[in-house]
Amino acid sequence: MAFVPKSRSPHEEEAVETDHDAPNPRQLYGFPAAAAAPIAFRTRGSELRLRSSSDNMVEEEANAKIVEGDFGYVLEDVPHLVDYLPDVPTYPNPLQDNAAYSVVKQYFVNVDDTVPYKIVVQKNSPRGVHFRRAGPRQRVYFKSDDVLACIVTCGGLCPGLNTVIRELVCGLSHMYNVKQILGIEGGYRGFYARNTIPLTPKTVNDIHKRGGTILGTSRGGHDTIKIVDNIEDRGINQVYIIGGDGTQKGALEIFKEIRRRRLKVAVAGIPKTIDNDIAVIDKSFGFDTAVEEAQRAINAAHVESESVENGIGLVKLMGRYSGFIAMYATLASRDVDCCLIPESPFYLEGPGGLFEYIEKRLKENGHMVIVVAEGAGQKLIAESMQSMDHKDASGNKLLLDVGLWLSHKIKAYFSRKQKMVINLKYIDPTYMIRAIPSIASDNVYCTLLAHSAIHGAMAGYTGFTVGLVNGRHTYIPFHRVTQTRNKVVITDRMWARLLSSTNQPSFLSAKDIEPKEPEKPLEGSTAKGNRDGETTLPNGEAC
Repeated sequence: MAFVPKSRSPHEEEAVETDHDAPNPRQLYGFPAAAAAPIAFRTRGSELRLRSSSDNMVEEEANAKIVEGDFGYVLEDVPHLVDYLPDVPTYPNPLQDNAAYSVVKQYFVNVDDTVPYKIVVQKNSPRGVHFRRAGPRQRVYFKSDDVLACIVTCGGLCPGLNTVIRELVCGLSHMYNVKQILGIEGGYRGFYARNTIPLTPKTVNDIHKRGGTILGTSRGGHDTIKIVDNIEDRGINQVYIIGGDGTQKGALEIFKEIRRRRLKVAVAGIPKTIDNDIAVIDKSFGFDTAVEEAQRAINAAHVESESVENGIGLVKLMGRYSGFIAMYATLASRDVDCCLIPESPFYLEGPGGLFEYIEKRLKENGHMVIVVAEGAGQKLIAESMQSMDHKDASGNKLLLDVGLWLSHKIKAYFSRKQKMVINLKYIDPTYMIRAIPSIASDNVYCTLLAHSAIHGAMAGYTGFTVGLVNGRHTYIPFHRVTQTRNKVVITDRMWARLLSSTNQPSFLSAKDIEPKEPEKPLEGSTAKGNRDGETTLPNGEAC
């Protein structure tokens, strides 16, 4: 889509379509030409304004490519190569001649298909925010023989990384006949500090059966200019970046520099976080595997605790900022008596505190199991220890070990009670969970994510990440998944189910649950309804 200014006023420009297979903003869902507004770039805290291709289009991540239609329809679109390369040619999709896909009816996705962000609505609700549907298009913007793709993994380990790598390689090779695929070793710094390795379907054939990543990974090392210089020098024209929110922020900077240089390079992200804390998407790959593997640790803690008098099994699970693994593992286990997560504050001493609850459960059952997310209770720890505000190479705050701290506090409390001697066992399975191969459901999910990224890049989309939104695979702008984190809403029904399962107190005061005035979202940027019908704002608060 190219935008050329119309001779009207210095402040008004109109979008004009070029003769390409790129999406047509004026005819979404069959609207007449006057029904849909031209594409506008919206900046947080500012009014809508139209932009033309004469601008450099080097915007901050707060800028959004917005298409508006009737009845409150809003499309948060992703960038496209024709936005800054209007004369790039198109070619028939090689899948048209692929025997494996010849039996599929309507295999190609309509360029105007979109997926709603919010599916729980009332009859008079506006149609709300949509994202572009993922999938193969009839026209592609790269010849198979001209593609030189690269794949890089960044950040911590996560089950499914090797599966994503395998499916990117096999998908490019088998679906689009791409022969040149490079693996970037060692994360972002591998672009300029280490060698690349050629990847073929044969070399990645069985890597999905192993944990970790065959490409290696690292935190930090992001130097946008050096990375893009390397991409340009090597002639790479498709970049697939697998990583968490910090990695996706880095991918956004790479895309912006590529766009500034007007290179024909598609940048696609595949979100990776075992904590399931990436915004917008339903879940991230590896999460199901993490919840499944966490059951082993919880089962071990339960066996240990019930085998002795006044036994306490304490399990620390992953969840730096979001407690999804702890919550879902607790609900799946049904052996847990208390679950502590970052989103729900708690206190130790006094009536209604954690110690009182532990003592009560031990008197009733003779044993108990506690699950704590690694990010829980950080304020309490900082108050009782010398506060640390250090960060790792990716910018993540280095957390104090809540498991060891809580173990010490519980032992110290009961040591003062001569009539109640406890036996506490502490289990930290963090690195065991991260390093295992993914389970079947995650393997399938990784495959679909990889294929969605390939289809998007071949169709000329760039500056996007892929993800499941309300059960449909979509293309989401980078900035959309890096603005906020997905967090457990402790005032919705899922957390209430957990409290009902564990019978633990909420540890909340009236002040903690007092509803806050929600931030006013951008026009058309409506709240999202979760699966239970509650409404969750993009910042994670319930309304």
